[in-house]
Amino acid sequence: MSDAIAADPYPPVAPAPPSPAVMRQRWTAVTYLHWPVPVEAVARVLPPGLEVDTLDGQAWVGLVPFVMRDVAPPVGPPLPWLSHFEETNVRTYVVGPQGPGVWFCSLDAARLAPVAVALTAFRLPYRWARMTASRRGDELRFWARRRWPGPRGARSLVGVRVGERVDPEPLDRFHTNRWALYTVDRAGRLLHLPVAHDPWPLREGRLTVLRDDLVEAAGLPRPLDAPRVRVGGDVTVTAGRPRAVERRARR
Repeated sequence: MSDAIAADPYPPVAPAPPSPAVMRQRWTAVTYLHWPVPVEAVARVLPPGLEVDTLDGQAWVGLVPFVMRDVAPPVGPPLPWLSHFEETNVRTYVVGPQGPGVWFCSLDAARLAPVAVALTAFRLPYRWARMTASRRGDELRFWARRRWPGPRGARSLVGVRVGERVDPEPLDRFHTNRWALYTVDRAGRLLHLPVAHDPWPLREGRLTVLRDDLVEAAGLPRPLDAPRVRVGGDVTVTAGRPRAVERRARR
């Protein structure tokens, strides 16, 4: 396991724009719910070549609902209709051959076509779900019910009241200053996919409702305690091409 915060590997700005870029997209109303979990619970869901990334010896799992907008190729306008949909991710934090990154345990999205493309092109564990997102005053609400593939019927309901802007703390930086994700292709190769975006404008969040099956459906322990909550702003994300990387030996 790695506890690399002392080396400050989580810069607020991406080290370099991905080249070549393969996609642009805008993430809005990004809502971060995080829980500490046993390191062993995270290690069980990771492929060979990745280590659990920890802060002060603690592993974390995130439930992250948001709204995706303006999905587009590197050059050109957003894709009609397909470029706007709700999404909820279950994610955790890893160190791989190219440094810190995100490991997605599941990504539920409300458009079937993007789910199919992401499953095929990026080998990400996308799931098709019925989803809604709404805002009333200072409260955000996200609802999801998984359609395909299973476990079908897994649900999530998140409600959060949005508070004041906050200066990122070390734990916020650990959770959000991630400039790559890892996945595994059909041949079992470990892939590294770089991303770039402006720093998140983070706000406090207060949980108003939480009923969730998605974390447990991803093979992680059902959270029992209240999560740490943050709400992000509106950022445009550029994704690079996934590349195979050498697996690092587990310590």
